[in-house]
Order: sequence, then C-alpha cells, then structure tokens
Amino acid sequence: MLSSSVDGDRIIIKKDLGIGMATALPTGNLIVPVIKNADQLNLVGITKQVNGLANAARNGKLKPDDTMGGTFTLTNVGTFGSIMGTPIINQPQVAIMAVGAIKKRPMVIETPQGDTIGIRHMMYISLSYDHRIIDGAMGSTFLNSVSKELEGFDLNRSI
Repeated sequence: MLSSSVDGDRIIIKKDLGIGMATALPTGNLIVPVIKNADQLNLVGITKQVNGLANAARNGKLKPDDTMGGTFTLTNVGTFGSIMGTPIINQPQVAIMAVGAIKKRPMVIETPQGDTIGIRHMMYISLSYDHRIIDGAMGSTFLNSVSKELEGFDLNRSI
C-alpha cells in the first residue's frame, strides 16, 4: 500500500516498485530520480543505480524519464547533518521515508544480567504518509520492519 497512489476516489496499487531518491544538486535544489524496478535488484544493483542516477543528476545529465515512475521516495536528511526530518510526500505517491544522520548516543542495553548504558550508533527514521490510504498502524509496522532489517544487517552476508 505504500507503493500506491490516489486518483479521484480510486486507490491504484503499483505492481512495479520505483524508488525515488531525493538528490541534492550543486545549486542547493533537490531532484528525485527514480530507481526503476527496484524490487528486482539486489544490493549491488541498487547501489549502481543510486550512484549512476546521483552522478547524472549532479552533472545535469538526467533524462525526463529518469524522474518518472516513482512509487515511493527515500530522502536522507542526514546528508545535511540533521538527525531527523519530516519529509513532504512527492505526489501522486502516498509515502516518503527520511533517514537522519547516524550519531553516537547513550542507550540502555537490556541483558539477562541487567540493564547497562552503552554508546551506540543511532539513526532516526521518519515516514510521512497519506492517511487516506495508510493509517498509523500500517505506517508504524512498515517503519518497524525497516528498523529491524537495518538492525539485523549482516555485513558478511553474500550479495
């Protein structure tokens, strides 16, 4: 449902996942090129698309088609040093997720032997969504899933 749009009184669920990636330009403006069929790419494929599109955007070489077909957008407000942001939905999409800067924070660590405080790298994630389609439960469930995936990421896994 996060990869859908509203057309009048109809909800259109997109079958292909096009991830818009907010990209800062040298002028200070933003543009949102789209990683087409992102659900069909592995981590290496997505990385190549991100690098290629960001490079093309910053060098003024994006084609009009490069900014079309987005179904969900990601933005990294952490690039500018912000720890958190409230992104604005790139309509006709119905959701956008922002990630903040990764910073060390004191955190409570729960163990069977008791709680301790440790220093951990932390990152805030925020999600703006259209309440006509996505309610708080669905939005929170999605954010929790993303968080768990990132927290459990294995650097040694094969890609």
